[in-house]
Amino acid sequence: MDVTHGDPPPAAQPSDACRTRVVLDIVGDKWSLLVVRNLKNGPRRFTELKKAIDGISQRMLTVKLRSLERDGILTRTVHNVMPPHVSYDLTEMGITLREATAPLLEWSVAHLAQIDDARAAYDARTDTQVAS
Repeated sequence: MDVTHGDPPPAAQPSDACRTRVVLDIVGDKWSLLVVRNLKNGPRRFTELKKAIDGISQRMLTVKLRSLERDGILTRTVHNVMPPHVSYDLTEMGITLREATAPLLEWSVAHLAQIDDARAAYDARTDTQVAS
């Protein structure tokens, strides 16, 4: 079967379904998505990312940047200037990840207040039930 001549692609292997969890780990990781989101307007330096991502530690940001670079989501560029600095930018694949996850992040922001209200109502109900 030759895919270039209109034949169907090879059937998915059973291991492919398990391997998709690797990708879902990236998408499901809050820090990774926030890094990708914060690179939407082009390259940024480590310190800029650190300031833009509330709550992330320096160590966690370093770990996430290395992981995303390894996965081909972003590139790391060392600039030979004085003093030297490093910037991070999305790859083509990283751009498609940002585009795919942008609606999820927008949904999250749009529904934060409703989620907070629902949690408070649930906690109030369960606190009352436990006390009874």
